[in-house]
Amino acid sequence: METPRKVLQSPERFSALYVRDFRIFWIGQVISFSGTWMQSIAQGWLVYSLTKSPLYLGLVAAASSVPVLLFTLIGGVVADRVNKRNLLIITQTLSMIPALLLGALTAFNIITVGEIMVIAFFLGTVNALDVPARQSFLSEMVQKGHLMNAIALNSAAFNGARIVGPVIAGLAIAAVGVAACFYINAASFLAAILALLMIKGRSEERSEKLFRKSYGPYHRAKVSIATVVNDLSEGLRFVAKEGDISRIMVLVATLSLFGIPFVTFLPVFAEEILKVGPRGLGFLAGSSGIGSLFAALFIAFRGDIEKKGRFMFIAGLTFGASLLAFSLSRDYALSRLALVFTGWGIVSFLAVGNSFIQLSVPDSLRGRVMSVYALVFLGVAPVGSYIIGVIAHRAGTPGAVSIGSSVCLLTTLVLSKFLRRL
Repeated sequence: METPRKVLQSPERFSALYVRDFRIFWIGQVISFSGTWMQSIAQGWLVYSLTKSPLYLGLVAAASSVPVLLFTLIGGVVADRVNKRNLLIITQTLSMIPALLLGALTAFNIITVGEIMVIAFFLGTVNALDVPARQSFLSEMVQKGHLMNAIALNSAAFNGARIVGPVIAGLAIAAVGVAACFYINAASFLAAILALLMIKGRSEERSEKLFRKSYGPYHRAKVSIATVVNDLSEGLRFVAKEGDISRIMVLVATLSLFGIPFVTFLPVFAEEILKVGPRGLGFLAGSSGIGSLFAALFIAFRGDIEKKGRFMFIAGLTFGASLLAFSLSRDYALSRLALVFTGWGIVSFLAVGNSFIQLSVPDSLRGRVMSVYALVFLGVAPVGSYIIGVIAHRAGTPGAVSIGSSVCLLTTLVLSKFLRRL
């Protein structure tokens, strides 16, 4: 297996931005991600306003993630078999529909929690196709020497938007209402679609070349249930065979199951625990985004992390410990500080783990392996949101987040020997 440290890195800082296609794609993602975070915060506030129940927050989050659990492996097969740019244009267009529906139903004051769950399920189904395609599309825009930089910059776009989006959402909710956030998110997808349309043919030619190398020129027409099952099995066998990759997947799944769902319950902390309202909710989410952005920019600036395993171990410990501190805090300033370190820890771990996996996988399997990554990163979230929601319903939201963060800490310590030798 090719290890990441053997891949030559570009001497330029933020080298992936020197690649025209990636630069255009990245700008579109910054705008689109900002809208996505606005919708995420607005939807959470809307659900909690309607129900005053952390359990329903967990159920809505689960509804958006269940399709990823069910369909993302199929999404990986699709990503390896079709033109990824065209697939992304379709998924970004379809993603506008839930935002417009939420905006209209909220504006007319006829929205219900059941309708929010159905809309969330539809968006999750679209994401099951979108995420594997987007992750694997990065390697078609940049060469391997720029890949870790591209992954880190993509993470920086996501987490920079995680600062801007929630803050704007909090101010917009307080000023003009929740519906505006959904309409702005719908408009933001136009930037991502325009960017994909502007990308030149080099990425498409590279995609076609990789496809022909893997399948042959006429294989697209020979798709059946048997070939889909075979493609899925091939990707899963590769992950299972590569011990380093499979252990990283286990740890990602644990953090996603017991740690990352804390974002779903931020409205409870803002309204009931810290009593800071929608503006405070925006700044809480933005604080996590500040740490996340710093982590992504640091990795992008470095170009490579030599001792990846040790760095991931420190990042995992930081995430678990700071999330535990947040769950125990009753001070607004201290809670925001804890969330800064929480954001740094999770993004540092995921960015380096993602790059290790992508640099270790053959091009022909990239979509399928990244669909497994999406499955353990996003697909287990419905289970985690449901578990934390049930515990929160009985023992309180802070107690539920404390238990989840403790599980993350324990798992990181159990796998510490593996991480330090990676």
